Amino acid sequence: MIVVEKQNIAPKQTVAVKRTIDHLQGNKSGPTVVFFAGIHGNEPAGVFALKHVFKELKSKNSALKGQLFGVAGNLGALNRHVRFQTVDLNRIWFPERIKNIRANKQADIEEEKELKALLEVLNNILEKATPPFYFIDLHTTSSDTAPFIVLNDSLLNRKYASNYPLPIILGIEEYLEGALLSYINELGYVSLGFESGQHDDSKAVENCIDFIWFTLQLTGVVHPSKINGDGLAHFNKVDHRFYEIYHQHTIESGDKFKMFPGFINFQKIPKGVEIAMSNDAVIKASKERQIFMPLYQDQGGEGFYFIRPIPKFLLWLSKELRRFKVDHLLVKLPGVKWKSDKKDTLIVDQRVARFMAKSIFHLLGYRTRQLDETHLVVKSREIASRNSDYKNTSWF
Repeated sequence: MIVVEKQNIAPKQTVAVKRTIDHLQGNKSGPTVVFFAGIHGNEPAGVFALKHVFKELKSKNSALKGQLFGVAGNLGALNRHVRFQTVDLNRIWFPERIKNIRANKQADIEEEKELKALLEVLNNILEKATPPFYFIDLHTTSSDTAPFIVLNDSLLNRKYASNYPLPIILGIEEYLEGALLSYINELGYVSLGFESGQHDDSKAVENCIDFIWFTLQLTGVVHPSKINGDGLAHFNKVDHRFYEIYHQHTIESGDKFKMFPGFINFQKIPKGVEIAMSNDAVIKASKERQIFMPLYQDQGGEGFYFIRPIPKFLLWLSKELRRFKVDHLLVKLPGVKWKSDKKDTLIVDQRVARFMAKSIFHLLGYRTRQLDETHLVVKSREIASRNSDYKNTSWF
């Protein structure tokens, strides 16, 4: 058990935290909802929010359906009030690395030990609890922000997340490798991240509490009459629509990066505006941009992103193309082939298939990675989805 303190937020508050923050078993069958908090140790808002909600559920002796779990992420980093100790815990969830850690070949740094402990909790939940499963990762950002949702782009995730009156960000998995939610999403379950506000803003905890209550209602864990307040109506500072990430400024090892002050999430910035300093060079907006997650902390490898709204027509077209599995026609084209008999990953030779832009793969439900100078690896976001687990839910 460790003690977590709210940093730079008045009044000061501390709370004792174990790996399993809390667990409630309902008196009727229902879903399994799992909240992660503190995957980054300088983001304790989710921990405090979960403590509050569990306490309220117990004090009111609320009737629950299914099971509710609160799971703490990086206990060591939470204890030290830092994002991570050695490496970012939310960037190491790779199948091969996990295989080595589970075999005790590689669990020799702090975050690998944390991952191993989290994996034991996760596997235990999947083995003993019952579907449908929902996995929610609670975060905050280093810049001022309106609350938003971020998720891997599967139709199942989209359908579920669209029930929240919040901006929804797609495409993060093309830029952030090894995230916990990507690992879970590839197991086929609904999974999303919620960013509740700026690290040191007391409203981030309040927003997180409201979001948790809304989720419990949406998933059917609690009856709607148990939800207090106006739900998430007060969150609507940014349009409830889908956005996509199309650019990331990566901070390489040894780079000197400093974001200029004053930028906030979803802010539109004109052409020519100075954004940041990188190795003594000024980064300017080459055209009008919409900035996302500007970095205002020492730890982190992503300086900022650019996003843009996704037209509703493209969202509809994407759904229809995926529904009719048009992607299986791609291997008829020159320079495109399946990586294996599993038929969830394509190898694309860009010397031949020069016309195959990333935007085409996005429509068809694939995320892209550069394999080498001439080849892309594109992996399906759809094949793993366990749609049958959710078909009887109210939102499906």
